[in-house]
Amino acid sequence: MRIAILGDVHSNLPALRRVIDAARRESIDHWVQVGDVVGYGAEPRECIDLLRSLGATVCIGNHDAAVLGMLDASYFNHYARVAIDWTRSQLRTQDIQYLKSLPFVVEHHEYTLTHGTLRMPEQFGYVLTVVEAKESLRRQKTRMGFVGHSHVPAVYLERTDHADLDAMYAPELETSTEHCHKVLMNVGSVGQPRDEDPRAAFAIYDTDRQRIWIRRVEYDIAAAQRTILAAGLPDVLARRLDLGV
Repeated sequence: MRIAILGDVHSNLPALRRVIDAARRESIDHWVQVGDVVGYGAEPRECIDLLRSLGATVCIGNHDAAVLGMLDASYFNHYARVAIDWTRSQLRTQDIQYLKSLPFVVEHHEYTLTHGTLRMPEQFGYVLTVVEAKESLRRQKTRMGFVGHSHVPAVYLERTDHADLDAMYAPELETSTEHCHKVLMNVGSVGQPRDEDPRAAFAIYDTDRQRIWIRRVEYDIAAAQRTILAAGLPDVLARRLDLGV
């Protein structure tokens, strides 16, 4: 089975469409998305519709939870709060119901899926270092785990049970998981990369070949910026897309 893993979308429809088009050329059998479907960008309804049309397995992200009122928005910076309030005003009843249906953690027989760490997943902690990765891996029941939230691609490889981790940080990568006890992959971001590479990120996991890839694709950043500005959202949310920060 070939699984496509999509990072934080953040209502960026041009990036989401481009990533899906690229992934479809890889003969994908199963679609996964790591949460934060909405927030920051200006096309939340369209992104929800597109993920639902894929039949993607999705977990809830902190921006999704904030839009629903499940998370205190004072936790967010000013620009994020503005986008959360705007997004809430744009969503249809079916969109709210969809976001409410998303779990904090998904345990599939091939993977575990959560937005941040598995340590208190409802608090959306970041996996930024080997320390946080080890905390999650101790709680991860499956061999493979997928997270997002930081918007920075990374892979943590546990070669034997509770061994030291091999950490890989790169905009794009390919590696084998064949001799790993457990693996935790941060797939980066579809709609708002923050590793100084503005290209949209996604990942592929081939369960038969036991290989993983993180891929990057160009998308129409100017189109995403125009929709943000036309919606009256803060211009910083448009400008940062060019910079990948």
